[in-house]
Amino acid sequence: MKPTSKIIPLKNTEITGGFWADKQKLNREVTIHSVYDRFAETGRFEAFKLNWKEGEPNKPHIFWDSDVAKWLESAAYIIAKTPDPELEKIIDETVDLIDKNRWDDGYFNICYTLFEPEDRFTARYNHELYCAGHLMEAAVAYYYATGKDKFLKIMCDYADMIEKAFVTEKWAEFDSPGHEEIELALVKLYRATGEKRYLELSKYFVDVRGAEEDSYTQAHKPVREQDEAVGHSVRAVYLYSSMADLAAEYGDETLFNAADTLFDSMAKKMYITGGLGQTCVGEAFLGDYDLPETSSYCETCADIGYVLFAQRMSAVKPDRKYDDAAELALYNGFLCGLSLDGKGFFYDNSIEVDLIGINNPHDNRHRPFYPITQRLEVFSCSCCPPNVTRLIANIGEFACTENDGTLWLHHFMSGEFKGEGKAIRVETLYPENGKTEITCSGNFTLALRLPSWCRSYTLSGGKNATLKEDGFIYVDVTDGDVVEYTLDMPVRFVQANPKVRQCCGRVAVQRGPVVYCAEGVDNPLPLKGLYVDPKNGATLIEAPEYGVSAIELDGYIRPESDELYYDYDESFTPQKIKLIPYYAYANRGETDMLIWLTRK
Repeated sequence: MKPTSKIIPLKNTEITGGFWADKQKLNREVTIHSVYDRFAETGRFEAFKLNWKEGEPNKPHIFWDSDVAKWLESAAYIIAKTPDPELEKIIDETVDLIDKNRWDDGYFNICYTLFEPEDRFTARYNHELYCAGHLMEAAVAYYYATGKDKFLKIMCDYADMIEKAFVTEKWAEFDSPGHEEIELALVKLYRATGEKRYLELSKYFVDVRGAEEDSYTQAHKPVREQDEAVGHSVRAVYLYSSMADLAAEYGDETLFNAADTLFDSMAKKMYITGGLGQTCVGEAFLGDYDLPETSSYCETCADIGYVLFAQRMSAVKPDRKYDDAAELALYNGFLCGLSLDGKGFFYDNSIEVDLIGINNPHDNRHRPFYPITQRLEVFSCSCCPPNVTRLIANIGEFACTENDGTLWLHHFMSGEFKGEGKAIRVETLYPENGKTEITCSGNFTLALRLPSWCRSYTLSGGKNATLKEDGFIYVDVTDGDVVEYTLDMPVRFVQANPKVRQCCGRVAVQRGPVVYCAEGVDNPLPLKGLYVDPKNGATLIEAPEYGVSAIELDGYIRPESDELYYDYDESFTPQKIKLIPYYAYANRGETDMLIWLTRK
């Protein structure tokens, strides 16, 4: 199969205003520096000097290389759009340390060099290849941002060494990475250098799976035979992303179809927020429709990987199902991982917060896990914060794909996006409202995603508009055409499949792609004592602090009672219920939170 389109790269995108411009400004001015400060305080950057001694604080951990690598990649994306000598200096100094302390054969890993130099590539689960992959991604990003190739050459040496260890000399003691990531990084390295051996090495790591009999790391079957998303959720979506990459590079329809089957499998394991990973036990998937709430896991990195996977799939074969899922994750599960002030993060993202349950030791005996209720600035395992910074800095790459005659607008964000012989300028306040204006340069077909949640729309400008089965409206445009595309965006009440036993008799509230929740700060407790009638409608409330409107419902509560059980009656008291975007919860102190409201 030949890929239908290709991603418009970061260098040809510019976010110019609106929701994502605000997030990028916060990321550039606050978040990237806050994460650096926390990583410096905890010894992560110092560890690259390889001078840690026993008895000193901040003993390096096996994944610290990757924490810093993602920060370096984030900073590179920022520099690509807004030159920053301070960030560039930090990157250059870190690259110099990698160069100074790498092995003669190109190997670099802080922990193995310090503690177990004789045990390189003997422990499948110890993140060596994962760390290497993130360093490769950072090197490619920095090369594209600045043209400097020192970091890139160092990582090419490392990739050459890995090829020897696993393919040509075969002295490594395992076959496939215990934590996927290098597979997609090697594809990026290939695209930056043109060296096909790196693409072939990625293919080797993907194709060799099935020998380990380990579903936790997706090595239980050959990838083309896998038909259910299982195991560690972050590992899974990174593997699936590389499958999409390789399907595109090799025209491998069988591999693409396997990835598509796995994508559909995740749709039965996904929270309404786009969150993936239903259990803390292994940070893993559970069965279909099994979506616990107070013990939900939903790691921020899993949502990021989900967005990466969806982006790649929709480039190979545009289909709104991929973009709808990515959008749900972007505006909910992913964005919840960052506080409104840009300094705090969730590692796991709760679907429900019940402080009585959390603080009740009797209740805790029966639950394996409660997500944290307030964001932290750094974690002992701090993979999520720099993953957040790199996605926001690179968000422009998720807007559009193109081929010779068509440009697809997958995600609605204000900006300028330049393809080959064609370009668009997009102006929108999305997701606050559904109006998007697109000014076109060149003669081509413009493809506009019609989200599955949208029941009606208006379109003007261009010619021959046609809605196709892939969920895109195709319209022919000529140079200078202005297309106005408006999605109807009412407040919607959503119910879950009855197989999701945790949500029976309840509804959630969405507007456009944004999921809403009730917090105890705004509403009487217990939140499960609130009742809503979807027929009552909803009122929008201006809330500039959130970036989108809040919502007020005409709801109900039951009269208070101290009785444990009592006869059912129809007594309800009117009660205004205030809802805020899910991604904005836990920014006003610790409080209860609920997405799924009881239906009257």
